[in-house]
Amino acid sequence: MLQRTTRRISLTSEGQAYYQRCKEILLVVQEAETEVGSTAALAHGRVRIGAPQTFGALHLSALWGRLAAENPHVSLDIVLTDRVVDMVEEGYDLVVRIAQLSDSSLVSRLLARTRMVLCASPQYLEQHGAPTHLQDLTEHAVVSYSYWSTGDVWSFQGPKGEETVRMKPRIHANNGDTCRAAALAHQGVVLQPDFLVHEDLRSGALVELLPHLRGTELGIFAVYPTRKQLPLKVRRLVYFLADALKTPPWAI
Repeated sequence: MLQRTTRRISLTSEGQAYYQRCKEILLVVQEAETEVGSTAALAHGRVRIGAPQTFGALHLSALWGRLAAENPHVSLDIVLTDRVVDMVEEGYDLVVRIAQLSDSSLVSRLLARTRMVLCASPQYLEQHGAPTHLQDLTEHAVVSYSYWSTGDVWSFQGPKGEETVRMKPRIHANNGDTCRAAALAHQGVVLQPDFLVHEDLRSGALVELLPHLRGTELGIFAVYPTRKQLPLKVRRLVYFLADALKTPPWAI
């Protein structure tokens, strides 16, 4: 993994990647050692937390009471919004984001994963028929999430690689619960994360479509401004969320 010339020795691209990965591992080890060393310490202060509306209500709301009980000297300021906030400008200590994160100056820890699922109600499919090919979706009523990063172009991984289709939604909504409710009311096809529709799929209220195509997988991340000198109150929160979500209830 080294390149040698008569004047210098440098890392190859593989060596550079290896070096960066080792740095990340060492930082995680240092964080763990710091956490173990501070278990007897008390966290103090206010923590401002941001999270997506639907995920925050479904999968985080029941956790905050336990977090508060375990950290009696910490006060929680919880904001649910699907808007991408500016952490530093708006004073957030930690934000939960569901995305394919791009490189940034922020630090993130993967908490869990979620997969986008194409689905509709049996009643809708009985009336309109089930699509057999991706392009068939252009003939169906579609309920689309307004904040989806690719807009109305939906992408899937199939046996031959990536496949895409441009939708013409009948309904746009900036809230996943609204999209799900429309699908349960037999109003069309939705593309929603499994953390939202997993119970509907298990009960049969919704049916996955085109199962040979796999929807985009997204990470659920705890994002915070810096790893250096991370306050104990934030470090405790990161470890708490990582432990609480290590076995996601929505895995289907």
